[in-house]
Amino acid sequence: MLLLFIGSLAFASESELLLIEGKYQNKNIYVQNSYAASGVGYCAYEVRVNGNVTTDEVNSSAFEIDLRNFNLQPGDGVTIQILHKGGCSPRILNPEALKPRPSFKTESITISNTGLITWSTLGETGSLPFIVEQYRWNKWVYVGEVEGIGKPTKNTYSFQITAPHSGENRFRVKQVGFNKEVRMTPDVKYTPTAVAALTYTVSKDTKTIDLSGESMYEMYDVFGNVVLRGVGKKLDIADFDKGLYYVCFDNQVVEVRRK
Repeated sequence: MLLLFIGSLAFASESELLLIEGKYQNKNIYVQNSYAASGVGYCAYEVRVNGNVTTDEVNSSAFEIDLRNFNLQPGDGVTIQILHKGGCSPRILNPEALKPRPSFKTESITISNTGLITWSTLGETGSLPFIVEQYRWNKWVYVGEVEGIGKPTKNTYSFQITAPHSGENRFRVKQVGFNKEVRMTPDVKYTPTAVAALTYTVSKDTKTIDLSGESMYEMYDVFGNVVLRGVGKKLDIADFDKGLYYVCFDNQVVEVRRK
């Protein structure tokens, strides 16, 4: 959503413009309208929605911009222009009303035996990224994202998993909106047949950790801080302080001591 103040309009002497842009979310906009700087009348004097002058009564200390009058569908673009006198400014009371929300309903979600996740949604009211997560190491881990289409009609998406671990894999897809509002799909599971359980070895000088195959990995210190993260089969820990660390790889969490 975009909120801008633009001054010195050519069509009205000493007039200014408050511009709001976003996506229609089935909500109206509420405006607090101050008195004009001269003390005569109110600040805002005209409102336009997508270029059309509204019939809302703006000559008051507060007013509502009724977006239901413009035949908008959820997710449609909205541009609101509030024309007001110079030296004062109306205030939008609920600017978040035009921000996309995670409103989708999961129609279906599946995962193939090759790790291709496919999901279909209904009821999107604005474009938000779909975040793909995998449950591993006793937590949900980010693995990628797909930009949402944002239309309320049926939308279908897919995401190819590239680094499954051995054994059963669990995935889900979610959206996060304003105020960290979250909506998630159900989990899907699959077990890759070609992925063997990995082993690890620590070099004698404890400067490297070698995995028996390529894997996502994370390494934590004893305070729970991530000190290393990546994908591969060799972890270089030569520059780390001596002490105990927790190494997450494949579907395992192991303790490694740097000497």
